[in-house]
Amino acid sequence: MRVYIPATVSRLRALADDGEVTALNHTAFALTPALREYYQSGTAEELEYAAMLDAARASLRLLAAELDTDPKALPRRAVISADVDGVTLRPDLDFSVVRLDSAVPLKVVAAINLDTEEAEDAVRAAAAVIDAADLGDPDAEFTLGGAEDFELSWYATQELPFLLELL
Repeated sequence: MRVYIPATVSRLRALADDGEVTALNHTAFALTPALREYYQSGTAEELEYAAMLDAARASLRLLAAELDTDPKALPRRAVISADVDGVTLRPDLDFSVVRLDSAVPLKVVAAINLDTEEAEDAVRAAAAVIDAADLGDPDAEFTLGGAEDFELSWYATQELPFLLELL
């Protein structure tokens, strides 16, 4: 199953160094039956994209925690796409949420998606209000939308070392 793992630049560095990544609380996102049912229509590609966007939003929560402890952390959403076995559906949490049974080795990572430098200010602002947006605050939702207006760039797995070197 293709899964989308929320990440940050520091988690991408750990993936490059360790050769594997463990999703925080083993939580990732995927095109699940519940997500397909929720949207009722759309191609598989469109629904995979929706799951990836859910992971990008979860990346903001990771960034919020990192920025609290390290204000110099690079404010960019990151998503690791991987093809894995050992996935448990979690429709009790949300339509696209899955639980990964183990760490994900680099060899099954299909791609990396990452914000560009232009998105950093909007992402920093969104990370600061992600909890308020989840609770329905309209101003926070507007700020979150500002970050989500930026498309994540796509990188092949073999580009990861070069990408990290350039950051």
